[in-house]
Amino acid sequence: MKQKKNLFLILLLAITVFVFFNFTDSSDENKDFSERVKVALREVGNQLLLSNGDSISLVLPVKEHDKNEFEISFENQLKFMPNDLVLIVKKVFKKTTFSKNYRVSVISSFDSEVAYSYEINADKEKTIIPCSGRNLPKNRYTIKVTFLEIKSSNFLWIFYIFIPIIFGVFYKRFFKVEKQKMVIEKVDNNCTVLGSFIFYPAQNKLVKKASEINLSKKECELLAIFVANPNQVIKREELTKKVWEDNGVFVGRSLDTYISKLRKKLQEDKNIKLTNVHGVGYKLEIK
Repeated sequence: MKQKKNLFLILLLAITVFVFFNFTDSSDENKDFSERVKVALREVGNQLLLSNGDSISLVLPVKEHDKNEFEISFENQLKFMPNDLVLIVKKVFKKTTFSKNYRVSVISSFDSEVAYSYEINADKEKTIIPCSGRNLPKNRYTIKVTFLEIKSSNFLWIFYIFIPIIFGVFYKRFFKVEKQKMVIEKVDNNCTVLGSFIFYPAQNKLVKKASEINLSKKECELLAIFVANPNQVIKREELTKKVWEDNGVFVGRSLDTYISKLRKKLQEDKNIKLTNVHGVGYKLEIK
């Protein structure tokens, strides 16, 4: 039981550490993704300017509108062939681990209309690159890049959902089932496991680890009746008849006295409780 408890605690610690580091890594990964995209898009902007023979004007700061949507804009107007844009973006992104599914839109700053757009997909049949050979006239453009699929560990979210279930299963497997199974178990004709005790009725004693708890004959007879009927109410009349029937005069308070003594001897195990059912009798409660 102790080994199983230690195994459960190790499992709990391992899952806790895993979840903590995964959440931390996920946050860092999202932040790193954003920064890497901005660097890559600045390189895209720089290559477009160079294709215009412009090595002086600036690529303005990259804007992030969402975790998967970014914009680059330019200090001055420029013109370019859409095919050049497609090749430049492809070449720059090839050096990264970004999603292979993305959409690029060229927006005219004059009227905010989409002057050109295309979509790249890992599934080549879904890739759309229209009119790549038509020149875009000189204008002030904003280029918006939308990643359609970002690497994520969706299976981990399923794992997080099932964590309480996993804990429940292991707890039931290692603790509750084991406890119910071992609370009362007859080892042989000489002894019975009773929670953390071993009961030897023939020797009038209880044993707990290395400790022996001596029982009087009456205590032993009473406990034997309770052990044979766990979690059942035993009437006072039945107890007195079985234990004192052949012993002459019976004093009414004797039963209560012996029950009190037994209760004290069993109190070390919290899973075992000898309770009084008022006006009826007694019950050995096994949790």
